[in-house]
Amino acid sequence: MAGEKTEQPTQQRLKKAKREGQIGRSQDIGAWFGMLAASIMLPRTLSAAIDHARDLMAKVPGVIENPDPSVAMHMLKDAGLGVAWAVLPLAGTMAAVGIASAGAQGGIRVATKLFIPKFSRLNPLPGIKKMFGPQALWETVKALVKTSVLAAVLYTTTKDVVPTLMTAGQLPLSALLSTVKDAVLGLIRAAAAAGIVMAAADYFVVRRRTNKQLRMTKEEVKQENKNSEGDPLVKAQIRSRQMAMARNRQMADVPTADVVLVNPTHVAVALRYEPTKGAPRVVAKGQGPVATKIRELAAEHRVPMVQDVPLARALHGGCEVGAEIPAEFYGAVAKVLAFVMSLKARGSAAGLHRSPHSAPAAA
Repeated sequence: MAGEKTEQPTQQRLKKAKREGQIGRSQDIGAWFGMLAASIMLPRTLSAAIDHARDLMAKVPGVIENPDPSVAMHMLKDAGLGVAWAVLPLAGTMAAVGIASAGAQGGIRVATKLFIPKFSRLNPLPGIKKMFGPQALWETVKALVKTSVLAAVLYTTTKDVVPTLMTAGQLPLSALLSTVKDAVLGLIRAAAAAGIVMAAADYFVVRRRTNKQLRMTKEEVKQENKNSEGDPLVKAQIRSRQMAMARNRQMADVPTADVVLVNPTHVAVALRYEPTKGAPRVVAKGQGPVATKIRELAAEHRVPMVQDVPLARALHGGCEVGAEIPAEFYGAVAKVLAFVMSLKARGSAAGLHRSPHSAPAAA
């Protein structure tokens, strides 16, 4: 069907979507990995906090005996710094995990376009459609699965701890605290592992939905290719103008040539020789109408034309305009230039001449 979005998005479309913040990513991945990282860093954080609290409590009796406000303020300052240093590794790890998860899901990019006010965002219809669409259904299923899995994890983790807690009166306080700590950490890690699996499924669904939204029609792909590569019509026009400009430039150099080698009618090559600038140089060349124009300009400006069929064809095929002639043509061109100089010495250089060094040949 015409207008049906069946084509995969182009690179240009994907880049535009990233700039606009339309990236398929799951927020749950960063949250669950952050929880897992927290469960690993939490024992160290609690240990550091407890050590600092123990040191702080050891100083309290001294402050009570000598109540000095400056000492008390200094102690409070140390307490705040101690808490900050204890929590810093945990906060830094969770921030690094969040940044890494965002980068792994499509890169970190500030979508400035989202900050631009748009009246279309005030339209409630898209929001209502989302409430009853496939996205809302997936969010409902995800919430139910998440609740069920977390309930199962909670039950499995705590069923072995409850008997221990029921007999807590027979255990030392340190053993009881260690048991509770291990249970809590085990619960957090099991929940995080289950959450990561669910987040991976959510990421797959979100990516698939985003890619479906970014799909393009065949007409959009064609237009995208035109915009990126250039309209073939426009490119042809530009190329035509460039060729015309190149022809005009070389036609302007024909009057400065020392000789024009002809074929005699199909090919024309204009050469200029300046001893101080190296070997003879091709200033214009062409065949068909271009060759005719070169011959007309040569006749108008009294530039000698020499008919040398093999040499004219060889120079036309083997040399570029503006370049020096290759070394293999030095001898043949030198003979032509010597012939032209002899014509100039006799005052009869203008017009068309047959080279004395080449055999007659048909055009």
